[in-house]
Amino acid sequence: MVKTPEELALMRISGKLLASVFEMLDGHELAGMSTMAVNDMVDRFITVDLSARPASKGQYGFKYVLNCSINHVVCHGVPNVDEVIRDGDIINLDITLEKNGFIADSSKTYIVGTVPPATKRLVQVAQEAMWQGIRQVRPGASLGDIGFAIEQHARRNGYSVVHEYCGHGIGREMHEDPQVLNFGRRGTGMKLREGMVFTIEPMVNQGSRKVTTEDDGWTVVTNDGKLSAQFEHTVAVTQTGVEVLTLRRDEKPARPLAGHT
Repeated sequence: MVKTPEELALMRISGKLLASVFEMLDGHELAGMSTMAVNDMVDRFITVDLSARPASKGQYGFKYVLNCSINHVVCHGVPNVDEVIRDGDIINLDITLEKNGFIADSSKTYIVGTVPPATKRLVQVAQEAMWQGIRQVRPGASLGDIGFAIEQHARRNGYSVVHEYCGHGIGREMHEDPQVLNFGRRGTGMKLREGMVFTIEPMVNQGSRKVTTEDDGWTVVTNDGKLSAQFEHTVAVTQTGVEVLTLRRDEKPARPLAGHT
């Protein structure tokens, strides 16, 4: 569960490369593209431009390099040539990348074109909830501190947090211990130690937290048909706080993070 300094150095490389995938996407107009076209563009960028491997492709029998979850789709949306991204949509793109044997995992919910203020607010609060969780990370803190901070922020703003899916340890494997829940009680659960690396990835719903998996076995949707937004970063516990390995150049947390370089 704890990475050596040498392993952490390699994970930084994977994280920086994955951040560059999102920076590439930031420069593209998603409206009018099919989700399959986005998948193929990311596939080419990771394999050709970055000389890396899309870690999701072939994992658990999944055929694609990313999950694309539009509007009421909570997570694990499957790329489809017939699904076109439209102005007014929100879409979460969840992407993994492996380089030098180590995997990074990150996701971002994109606002496409013009959306109502209520939609924009949901996306903003989901992103804030992730940062609230990240802000708890330091040696001696507990996993429950992360989940508590995430759910409290969502609830304070009138939203719910999905309980069925969570963050996870990551390294040579996509999913390692520990599980990092998006709800919890302060001071409970495993204590964090320097060198631990895991994802924090809250899914925040406009309505009920209840979700259902569709018949394809992948796509998870809100039961009430209301919107869902998600953000995710891979983070490492440092001696003095936290390092966000997948941080993009345009990102600045609302408040400084302890120990972040």
